[in-house]
Amino acid sequence: MTEAILEPEAILEPDLAIIDPHHHLWDLRPMLPMFPTPRHRFIETLVPVAHYTFDQFSAEVASSGHNVIATVFMECGAFYNGAYGDALKPVGEVEFVNGVAAQSASGLYGKTRLCAGIVGHADLTRGSAAGEVLDALMAASPRFRGIRHQGAWDADPEVLGPPFHAPPQLYRDATFREGFAELGKRALSFDAWILEPQIADVIDLARAFPDVPICLDHCGTPLGCASYAGRLEERFSIWRDAIMELGKCENVMVKLGGLAMHNCALPEAGPAAGAGSEELARLWKPYVETCIEAFGTDRAMFESNYPVDRWGASYPVLWNAFKRITAGASAEEKSALYAGNAARFYDIEQVLA
Repeated sequence: MTEAILEPEAILEPDLAIIDPHHHLWDLRPMLPMFPTPRHRFIETLVPVAHYTFDQFSAEVASSGHNVIATVFMECGAFYNGAYGDALKPVGEVEFVNGVAAQSASGLYGKTRLCAGIVGHADLTRGSAAGEVLDALMAASPRFRGIRHQGAWDADPEVLGPPFHAPPQLYRDATFREGFAELGKRALSFDAWILEPQIADVIDLARAFPDVPICLDHCGTPLGCASYAGRLEERFSIWRDAIMELGKCENVMVKLGGLAMHNCALPEAGPAAGAGSEELARLWKPYVETCIEAFGTDRAMFESNYPVDRWGASYPVLWNAFKRITAGASAEEKSALYAGNAARFYDIEQVLA
């Protein structure tokens, strides 16, 4: 698959401070042969960025023209340390990313503080025993802030592909919730990745644990692929009603992004198929504005979801599209949506000083 070549866009509001609160670093090359053949289309979207670590992301950010002052790493099952055993092997990912963060903090690679916050993974289906893993993650890095345990599932296996499916209704499982309670004991946050039909599971989880800060990733992942192809308009009101209900949970924030993933079909074609920021802003605006209506400008944050969202948007174009959507917002609202809310949720406010 080849990427379309676009004329560079002029960068909008280049001085606006941005904290990118959701990106990955990985090396998937050793794992690609393990995926089923023929591979699922979602896996194929990751092949062009199978190797995406500090050098690639740092260069992408530095050359974007946007004022990205810091980022937050999001777990992705990379760089696990098998020597620690199955339960503790995710600690290796946090250790690796902490090293990257220290590299960035040296200042030798530019002003952006990459991975100023780190979100790792612990298997909460271990129940209260997950507390041991959380303690090890906290000890692994002073930048560790919480975990993501993704719960994405759909009855149609083609939506994600078998390697990515979590068990159905994972967030309602009693043992999972026993593990989830360990987060509250340690004042840690939780990132929730599910698909649009599962938003009700996050609502139920948030109501059961009103003191645990939760962030819904990727606007709840609207679906436009596989059996959902061509149904975005049909399902928009279903998605909207669920988002508005979730917004009533004061302990929940939402990430505005993830819409350039293959799964969402916004745009339908990729990778980096050539859509400019005006076209992307038109596609994303109904979802972004609904989320801001539901959560307010103090509980929403823009994200890149890179390199996954590279499928539909280059890094400079992605942020330009967001800025087009918020063109009418006040300076105070923009400050919150692009940096302040992320700094507060992930406790990295020192990067704003």
